[in-house]
Amino acid sequence: MNPDTPFLPNSGKTLEITPAEVAAWVALPPEQRPRLIDCREADELAICQIAGNEWFPLGSFSEAGTRLTADAARGAVVYCHHGVRSLRGTLFLRAHGVKNAFSMTGGIEAWSRLIDPETPRY
Repeated sequence: MNPDTPFLPNSGKTLEITPAEVAAWVALPPEQRPRLIDCREADELAICQIAGNEWFPLGSFSEAGTRLTADAARGAVVYCHHGVRSLRGTLFLRAHGVKNAFSMTGGIEAWSRLIDPETPRY
């Protein structure tokens, strides 16, 4: 774990975080946890989402500017459907100053299978 952001792994060792690690803090108030960024498209968001997320489709990252990179010290976890787009989003955030950015392994599909089976799968 990272001492500056106790809910996140060491950013020098990995780009990813597990759904179980996210589940450990996702219910905390936003100011007490890392940002949770959903980078899927609107039609996917309409199917399911993780409570407490902020929605920034991956294609909008470059236009989102400081709205996306604000509060970088909190860190961020990006998720998508299977964890591929979120890796790209994580690399974008790290390149733009959010050093403690991570992709949730397996995306919302893994979240549904491992954490919350009530989350619809598609």
